[in-house]
Amino acid sequence: MFNHQNQSKDRYMLTGYNRKLGYDWWWHSLTARNAKTGEEKPFFIEFFLCNPSLGGKYPILGQDPQNQLLGRKPSYLMVKAGTWGKDHVQLHRFFGWDDVLVKRGAHYHIEAEDCFASEKLLRGSIKVSHEDAMEHPEYMCDEGEMSFELVLDKEVAFNVGYGTRPILRRAEAFEMYWHAEGMKTKYAGNIYLNGEKYIVDPESSYGYADKNWGRGFTSPWIWLSSNHIVSRLDNRELKNTVFDIGGGQPKVYQFSIPSQLLTAMYYEGREFEFNFSKFWLGTRTRFAARETKDEVIWRVWQKSIQGEMKTEIHCKKEDMLLVNYEAPDGSKRHNRLWNGGNGWGRVQLFEYRNRKKVLVDDMDVYNVGCEYGKYDS
Repeated sequence: MFNHQNQSKDRYMLTGYNRKLGYDWWWHSLTARNAKTGEEKPFFIEFFLCNPSLGGKYPILGQDPQNQLLGRKPSYLMVKAGTWGKDHVQLHRFFGWDDVLVKRGAHYHIEAEDCFASEKLLRGSIKVSHEDAMEHPEYMCDEGEMSFELVLDKEVAFNVGYGTRPILRRAEAFEMYWHAEGMKTKYAGNIYLNGEKYIVDPESSYGYADKNWGRGFTSPWIWLSSNHIVSRLDNRELKNTVFDIGGGQPKVYQFSIPSQLLTAMYYEGREFEFNFSKFWLGTRTRFAARETKDEVIWRVWQKSIQGEMKTEIHCKKEDMLLVNYEAPDGSKRHNRLWNGGNGWGRVQLFEYRNRKKVLVDDMDVYNVGCEYGKYDS
């Protein structure tokens, strides 16, 4: 099934044509607590690599008007970090490729000055002044200061399917690839945000780690995941349960596959998968995401030969941010990509037994990582 870790899918992928028109990123999200007040706070950290063969001493920022005038595509390592909540912030730090060390072996290793990312360790710092944030919109970020040093333990994986197999990776068939080596990940360490210390405890970090790579971004863009889950049947916290939903409209070569999601539910050691790329599962999917005045709401229904899963997630807009990325061709099509880390909702899981639909569990979910956005093609 899906829970078999494969670090070869986590390695650096910018080879061949993707060296001059491709991105590769490693995403991490987690929850920490304020060292003074005990307040819970969600954070994210990402290492985003773009177009290495076009780079040099300095980062090339695709949203810079001069670079757009000259037709220069972006090229850099961007370290992205920030927090969700009413004081949400996203911070970006850019490095030219001459200052970036990437090891291309079985285990990924990215290093630039004091920033480092690998399977087991994350550390780094970002500082963006008020003046830089105001005077440089091409930075695509806010003002603030954050540093972090964390160790990771990736416990449950989601191998999403055939699209990430070596033959299709080499053919660069898909526009956007996804692999979740740690859809349940325990983090430990410290984060400092604007002078405040936050402590990360493995048992309450509710962590997540995945990666994406390719040439462009899907639209619509859907992502939902949580491992802070409580059964409504007996009020028991399900400490060995996690779900992960992603996708929207994948593109293979020039052909789009509308309304497709990839879903894994790891329920107390049992695997339930709803995955269009594994045709033998007979997966059917319906989903909708919409904005209200105050919230973003996701509803997903999926059915396979195993059973059914119904998901409804809410997240307050005031706790979310509009996350910023530019594509390797220099375009910025996603300008309303909602991104959050403290969503909540309900998941109902059913299985088929002797041709009857039986409730496995009815669950409340918290600390949900969530994303929704689309653009006009």
